[in-house]
Amino acid sequence: MRRMIGVLPVFLLLFVAAEAVSAQDTGRPASSQQESGFELRDNYPNPFNPETTIPFVLHEGLFVDGRPAVVSIRIFNLLEQFQASPVALGHSSGEGVELIGLEYLQPGTYEAFWDGTDQMGRQVASGSYFVLLTVNGRSKLAGITVMK
Repeated sequence: MRRMIGVLPVFLLLFVAAEAVSAQDTGRPASSQQESGFELRDNYPNPFNPETTIPFVLHEGLFVDGRPAVVSIRIFNLLEQFQASPVALGHSSGEGVELIGLEYLQPGTYEAFWDGTDQMGRQVASGSYFVLLTVNGRSKLAGITVMK
């Protein structure tokens, strides 16, 4: 338990530091969702058992140069251990494609689906987890809760 309490602040500190560096590079405030070009919205339901939907928004600013937005979503436990990647819903590559390095060609609101299993297909334990959305190398973090 002590390790878990000690690790969480380190993980969050690293994430905040990464956001601050990204904001300095672009001259934009890190807290502005729309200015960063994307949003990670609250999953629903939350808490959930056994599955959840994770919405995210890609704004027009990501597509001004005509290139696609490269999107990944990863789920981590409180010990920063990778658990799973959800699958994309409604992606042009088809339903159920793992959301790692997927290209999106236009702005919009999109969704990912996580069935509450780890990368080995086992149901994860009740507790708190982190969703890490990365778009073109910039990331946003949100907490989610599995409750059985």
